[in-house]
Amino acid sequence: MTERITVTGSGAVYPASALCAGVALWWALTALGDIPPFLLPAPDAVVARLAGNPELYLVNALFTLEKVVYGGAIGIGAGIALAAFVAYVPWFRRAVYPYLVTVRVLPKLAIAPLLLIYLGTGMTTAIVFVALITFFPLVLNTAAGLDRTPTAHHDLLRSVDAGPIERILYVDVPYAIPDIFAGLKQSVTLAVVGAVVAEWVVADNGLGFLILMGSENVRPDVMLAALVVLLLVGLALYGIVVLVQRRVHERLGLETLD
Repeated sequence: MTERITVTGSGAVYPASALCAGVALWWALTALGDIPPFLLPAPDAVVARLAGNPELYLVNALFTLEKVVYGGAIGIGAGIALAAFVAYVPWFRRAVYPYLVTVRVLPKLAIAPLLLIYLGTGMTTAIVFVALITFFPLVLNTAAGLDRTPTAHHDLLRSVDAGPIERILYVDVPYAIPDIFAGLKQSVTLAVVGAVVAEWVVADNGLGFLILMGSENVRPDVMLAALVVLLLVGLALYGIVVLVQRRVHERLGLETLD
């Protein structure tokens, strides 16, 4: 246990060091370089912008988080459900799986104009867009994970007359846990990106909309402040998924599969 804590703690040092180095380089460029503030404001200017009007960024962060939570929940739920069909219904897998792979490589931004036509502007369109963004990584990863169980394990279950429910709950799902969480990590990060893109196109609130307004008014300090908050939101959501994954692995004794 002590060794594991030490490794985890040391692993956090490198990202923190990289962040400090990046901020230091940013500060050096603004302090020593001939870069005007309207192109690249100094870190202290961005901090001052955040400290000067924290309510603006907090309220818009909550709007963005609302889209991420609702859209992500729909996309994740639909992804897991469809993955089960893909994994356990052979004819459905042969009919649908190639299209899932093909659609995944298409740029999702191309779907936004169609959503505008069918759903108009507003919260519903943003949620649907986020759901589509989060859906594909999860369905493909989960389907692959459910298909990962060694054949010998299934043979052993059949030898003791275990039914399909026991097979899924006690063998397939534990083996699929790493893939499911890998898909969740992708989906969570993509949900934040999808919410920002949706706010550029269909919303009048949120951090994405704030970034868009800062761009139109040539206010890089506003844009960078919103990006900092957006980064914190994304890191928090990703960290929650990692913590849940560790708890699940510890509960099921799956540390060796992580």
